[in-house]
Amino acid sequence: MEPVTALVVVDVQRGFVTGTAPVPSASALLSSLSSLLDAARSAGALVVHLQNDGPPGSTDEPGTPTWELHFAPLGGEPVVRKPEDDGFAGTPLGSLLESSSVKRLAVCGLMSEMCVAATARTALAREYGVVLPHDSHATFDVPPSDAFPTPVPAAVASRVVEWSLGSEVELVPSWSDVPFGPRA
Repeated sequence: MEPVTALVVVDVQRGFVTGTAPVPSASALLSSLSSLLDAARSAGALVVHLQNDGPPGSTDEPGTPTWELHFAPLGGEPVVRKPEDDGFAGTPLGSLLESSSVKRLAVCGLMSEMCVAATARTALAREYGVVLPHDSHATFDVPPSDAFPTPVPAAVASRVVEWSLGSEVELVPSWSDVPFGPRA
């Protein structure tokens, strides 16, 4: 199996994983993400942190404590700020991957149905091999509405995202199933 030479960590910002309203199972997610980061770093893979710039008053409003990244980037790990769901849209993410000769990457983080899915879809469209570890992405419960009175649990929403990405994405059960290798 060809190694994964980059890890794209999507929007793991403090307000989404700590405090008064974290995503469900935030503790388990953070444990998986910590192990995934350690594995990528130990293998010498490129680690890119995406950071969403939300609107004023949002959890991810730039400059607020809840906007800060939960995992501190190590020296040489780029932080790519983005105003949209897709980590490639108007950012240097594509150039960073290209300059490191990345062919396969792993995507993890938040929110499954928004930024993780959009970034994975663009990576697939750009013909990258994309690995998505099931235990390393998450979202919030989908709230009920007038038309749909039953909420959708976050775990179900995340699983639907995996299904919607189709057979091109390589879904693996755990962070430990990602075969990292060194970047070029």
